[in-house]
Amino acid sequence: MNGAPGRAAAAGGGVAAVGPGLGEFVGRHRGRRLVVQPRMGFGDPDEMRAGLLAVRSAGLSAAVGTVTLDSYTRQGQHDRAAMALSAGVDLNGYALVALGAERGTRMLEGVGTPDFPIQVRHGSPFPEDIFATMLEIGLTASEGGPVSYCLPYSRVPLRESTLAWSRAARLLARRLDSGETCHLESFGGCMLGQLCPPALLVALSVLECVFFAEHGVASVSASYAQQTSAEQDTEALLALRSLLAEHLPGVDWHVVLYTYMGLFPSSESGARSLLRDSARLAVRTGTERLIVKTTAEAHRIPTVAENVEALTDAHRAAAVFRGAAAAGAADSQVYWDAKTLIDTVRGSAPSLAEALPLAFERGVLDVPFCLHPDNRNETRCVLGPDGRLEWWDVGRMPLRGSAGMRAGRPVLDHQTLIEDLEYQRRRYDRAA
Repeated sequence: MNGAPGRAAAAGGGVAAVGPGLGEFVGRHRGRRLVVQPRMGFGDPDEMRAGLLAVRSAGLSAAVGTVTLDSYTRQGQHDRAAMALSAGVDLNGYALVALGAERGTRMLEGVGTPDFPIQVRHGSPFPEDIFATMLEIGLTASEGGPVSYCLPYSRVPLRESTLAWSRAARLLARRLDSGETCHLESFGGCMLGQLCPPALLVALSVLECVFFAEHGVASVSASYAQQTSAEQDTEALLALRSLLAEHLPGVDWHVVLYTYMGLFPSSESGARSLLRDSARLAVRTGTERLIVKTTAEAHRIPTVAENVEALTDAHRAAAVFRGAAAAGAADSQVYWDAKTLIDTVRGSAPSLAEALPLAFERGVLDVPFCLHPDNRNETRCVLGPDGRLEWWDVGRMPLRGSAGMRAGRPVLDHQTLIEDLEYQRRRYDRAA
């Protein structure tokens, strides 16, 4: 059933929305408290319900619930998900489509409230069936994007993913006719999790948000994954805010930060310190929402209790932070590089549905170390001695690489890559 619009026609009705719209909820807390959210999903509906209720009852003033889907559902293999469930296989997430709208409605009954929105997280280049079932059970918030849920997770042609995401975004946009504002979060700021220079992350996140808006989605959020330099991350988040304001007039938007997505510290104290630093980074830059990681990330899938503990830790770190607010970002290199990429892509075609695949075909956008067939993979980056991510080779992108970096490293070998991948883990474990 890969990518077939199947159930999309059934999404016109459905139950009333479960809880408030995600954008509306975040807006209520903007400037007052950081909204925190786990990445949590379970194959068993009762366990999924219990996880949501545990987050809701954690005593946090601003938290979002998450229903993360399983690998079969992400690839549109709903028949295989159904067979796995029938065989008693423990799936790595909630099989939303295979379990069906009736079971999903029962799972969510009484869970969503005006103070507890719920987001569906998936990873699919073909999200139509997912969105249709999501709407049927009363949920109106999800995430991903035509690039960010295609290049890292599949070999699906980018043009096919873009068409599927166009149909899916319009499906959500049509809910405005019945008074519901659906929300989409771009995953573009999290490409490969690490070792992608911030300007490209910012550009991809803004471009996907504009893509959603072009299809009528009225509430969006742009993501950014914490990298290896607090100073550079600050520049990136402020640049992201500036560029969203420039490119999304009249659209409700906010920014979401992901606690570091690469190799996590092995020590509990190191992991906790990294999480708290991400919360402080969010507050310092005016970022509205934080997706947390737990102290178990380096070892195994975290439990519900560990997720709740991480949410509480991040919430407290944000609440007591007294650091100075960051200054503007209009003159940062991250801003100007991201702006160059965005303007070049938007100027290449009348719509982003046309421009995004074209940009990758021409190498105007090129994600380093990404092996998808539609990504040229001609770009490379390295960590500088201060932890900043720098371009070593910009490929065909309209940017300048770091001449100093390239001169200092005439060969970019596997040992350098391994050291760069382990940089953050080593740094926080040594400080533990």
